[in-house]
Amino acid sequence: MTCSSICRSACAWPILHHGVGTNGRQMTLILGARLARRGFEVVALDNLGYGLTQVKLGTNPSYDDWVDLVVDFIAHERTRDRRPIVLYGLSAGGMLAYHVAAKTPKGSLCGIVGMTFLDQRIQQVRDETARDLLTARLGMPIISMLAETAVARAKMPMSLAAKMNALANNREAMRKVLLEDRTAAANWVSVRFLDRYGNYAPAVEPEDFDACPILLTRPVADRWTPLHLSELVLSRITKVPVTTVLLDNAGHLPLEDPGLQQMEDAIAEFVTQQS
Repeated sequence: MTCSSICRSACAWPILHHGVGTNGRQMTLILGARLARRGFEVVALDNLGYGLTQVKLGTNPSYDDWVDLVVDFIAHERTRDRRPIVLYGLSAGGMLAYHVAAKTPKGSLCGIVGMTFLDQRIQQVRDETARDLLTARLGMPIISMLAETAVARAKMPMSLAAKMNALANNREAMRKVLLEDRTAAANWVSVRFLDRYGNYAPAVEPEDFDACPILLTRPVADRWTPLHLSELVLSRITKVPVTTVLLDNAGHLPLEDPGLQQMEDAIAEFVTQQS
C-alpha cells in the first residue's frame, strides 16, 4: 500500500479514499493539498490494485480486502497517534468509508465524509451507476456466478462495468488524464473484485450505525451518481447526525468552482468540529 502524508496539526486528521476510477495522487490533487494548506495532516491511500500500491504476485484481492486494509491501517495509526481520524471517500470511496467505519472498533473514528454513499446490493443503484441497464441486470449476476470458478482471477476494464465516461465533466481532464491512467479510470479489476464490490454487506447496517457523524458533500452537476441513490443509505441512518452540503457546478470528480471550494470549506469545518 502506498500513501502520502502532508502537513501536521494537533486536530483531527483526514484519510482520503479514492473510488474505482481514481487514485491517491488524484485525491491529493483535488483535496489533500488544499486541506494541507489549511494546516491539516492528510493521508491519501492507494488501495489494492490502484495507484502505486503493488499487489503480491499470485494474489487476487477483493473489495473485502480494501475494507480490511483501511481497518488495519487505522488500527496501526492509532497505536502511534491518538488524534481523532476522519475518513473522506470520493465516489465509491464514500461507501468504503462507511464500510470501514462499520467494521472499525467504536471510538477509532470521529467522522466520515463521502461524495456518495452507494449500496450496490440495491438494484436501483446498480441500474443507475452501471455502464448500461444490460450490465446492471445481467452483468452482475453473471459476474457473481463466475466468481465461484477459476475465472475469478480474470480481469476486465472497470469502464466496462461502470459509467467511467461520467467521471468528470471536464473533457480535457477525461481525455488527457483520467482515461489514460491505468492506475485509475483505465484500470482493470478482477471478476472476484467486482463480485464482492457489488455484493458487500457491511458489518453494521445503516439502521444500527452509531459510530460517528456523517457528512455528504454532493456535487450538483454529477452525471453519474444522483443524490437520491445516496439517500437510500443515509435516510436509514438515525443514530448519528447526517449533514448534506451541495457543491455548485461541480461534477462527479469535483474539479469546478465554486463546488470545489465549497467542498474544501465544508470538510475543513467538519474535521475541525470533530477535533
